[in-house]
Amino acid sequence: MLNLRLIAMCWVLILTGTVALSSESRFVVKDHIIIDLEHKIEWLRCSVGQRWDGNKCSGKIVNLSLDLVPDAINIANEQLGGNWRLPSKAELTSIVCKSCPSPKINIKIFPNTDNAPYWTSDRSIFNSRFYVSVNFHTGFSFNRFSPIKELAVRLVRDREKY
Repeated sequence: MLNLRLIAMCWVLILTGTVALSSESRFVVKDHIIIDLEHKIEWLRCSVGQRWDGNKCSGKIVNLSLDLVPDAINIANEQLGGNWRLPSKAELTSIVCKSCPSPKINIKIFPNTDNAPYWTSDRSIFNSRFYVSVNFHTGFSFNRFSPIKELAVRLVRDREKY
C-alpha cells in the first residue's frame, strides 16, 4: 500500500509541477507557488508587491512595517486562498543559498528577490520589542529591527495534507 501511495505522489508531482534542480530537489515549482517538501510548506514565489507573470516576478517589491503585514496576508488569503503567514526564522533561513552571489537565494526558484532584509515572524532573543529578519544580501539573520521598520516580505503557508 505504501508503494502505491508513493507512486501516486510521484504522478501528482509529474502532472502538477516540476522538481527544481537536483541540488534543490526539496522544491517543486508550480507557477507562483513553490512547494517545499522538506519543511511541508508552500512559498509564494514572489515578494509582496510583485506578481508572477509566467516567467519571473515582475513589479516593485513593497516594503512593509509589521503593522501592515496582516493587511498583505489578508489580501493573499482572499486572492490566493489558504492561510498565508510570515515565515519563521528557520523557514526563511532555509532558502538562503550561501554559495550564491547576492541575493543569497536560488534566483531560478525565487527570481527578482531583493538583496535586502525580509521579515520573519520570530521575535528577537535579545529584546522582545524587536523582530528577526533574514538579509538576502549577506545571507545572515539579524535580531535588531523594530516593527515600525519597513522590510520586504515573502509569505508562506502550511502545506495541505494529502
